[in-house]
Amino acid sequence: MFKKLVVAIASVVALAGAGSGVAVAAPPVTLGGGSGITLGDGTQDIFDCTLTTIGNDSAGRLVGLTAAHCGGPGMTVKAEYDLGAGPVGQVVSANQMLDYAVIVFDRSKVVPVERVGNVTITDLGAPAGFPNVACKEGRTTGNTCGVVWGDVLGSQETWTQVCVVEGDSGAPLVVGTTLVAMVNAYLLAPCVGPEVGTNIDVIMADIDARGGAGAGFRPI
Repeated sequence: MFKKLVVAIASVVALAGAGSGVAVAAPPVTLGGGSGITLGDGTQDIFDCTLTTIGNDSAGRLVGLTAAHCGGPGMTVKAEYDLGAGPVGQVVSANQMLDYAVIVFDRSKVVPVERVGNVTITDLGAPAGFPNVACKEGRTTGNTCGVVWGDVLGSQETWTQVCVVEGDSGAPLVVGTTLVAMVNAYLLAPCVGPEVGTNIDVIMADIDARGGAGAGFRPI
């Protein structure tokens, strides 16, 4: 009798141990325009940048944008604030000339939001001009605003006096709640500027012309 009881207890312990090893899926991460993201090769995280915006394309994919110099096609994307959640998306295409990259997210792993920090994105719009004031939300310097100088060189870019440094690449530049450009670089010195970003209407026109992921994009 005692021997049978020991065997029974051992069986219960074994089952309990097996149950404790069941994998639990990581909760989804929250991402929106202005969120910090980390891009890598699947095994190593390489670049920290900022998500420009997130939304749905005409095919129903959950997609986002960032700067192309942050990472090219095939690179995995993680939420910087929760790297333990693992890859939640992948860069699928990029245009180095316009310096933008398209990310397709795993909808089961991401909760998309329209507001991050002090920036809300409800729409896409035409380039801003002087003397508008534009703001950005970046993973490095957070929310900063400055006067818009406009498309100084006629090169499909918007120049502003917004403070940006490394890591803010890809950040959304908004006037009100309208996304007008993507942060790509600064001239002269960090936070001295001017900040330079590709106009969002130019980016979207190129994505639509190419077709595929991102075509027909609308923000959340």
